[in-house]
Amino acid sequence: MRRSLLLIEDDALMREFITDYFVQEGWVVHEAENGKIALLIYESVSVDLLILDIMMPEVDGFSVCRRIRQKSDVPIIIITARSDDEDQILGFELGADEYVTKPLSPRVLVARANALIKRKEGTMGRDGDVLIYGKLHINRSAHTVTKAGMNINLSPKEYDLLLFLTKNCGKVLSREYILDAVWGYDYLGDLRTVDTHIKKLRAKLDDVGDYIGTVIRSGYKFEVES
Repeated sequence: MRRSLLLIEDDALMREFITDYFVQEGWVVHEAENGKIALLIYESVSVDLLILDIMMPEVDGFSVCRRIRQKSDVPIIIITARSDDEDQILGFELGADEYVTKPLSPRVLVARANALIKRKEGTMGRDGDVLIYGKLHINRSAHTVTKAGMNINLSPKEYDLLLFLTKNCGKVLSREYILDAVWGYDYLGDLRTVDTHIKKLRAKLDDVGDYIGTVIRSGYKFEVES
């Protein structure tokens, strides 16, 4: 089954450039030139991924991201010419999974898209194991997280972060180490990206969010109290 994406970009040449490359890689691409059109398309078609620019007419990318996240955990990649840390942090706070700055490499963009989809579908590291930490259960085959039997809806990046923390249960992990391991060595974002995702993850985990402890001047540690 071919994967599909909704590309939201007001620059026609950039849109054509990205679309051509994804089509060559076997993707079905739906295009929107602004946020207003994008939201209408999203309601009428089913897509596996969103790629959206920030600066757009009608409805900007941040607003699109916010509205989509209110009802869906579809993977979202933000692309923009703006590399301000605050913009990146806001994007992650609104639920984006990746943040790619222009000029961009289409090969890297496709690779990031494929990685996000694989994590979403649970096709990476599939071994049938269910990790159990107190009331928290992580099924790596089904790519699901539950607490006391209730499903917890995580974005692909939040899932990756939780899985990394649990694999290193009891260890103090620096922000730098977490950023490199979860986002990759080539990621140019700020360390506050880690703090933002930890905050969101704790909120979604609710009372078991306390499993993720802050170690002053060191980083974070996942630990389940007896």
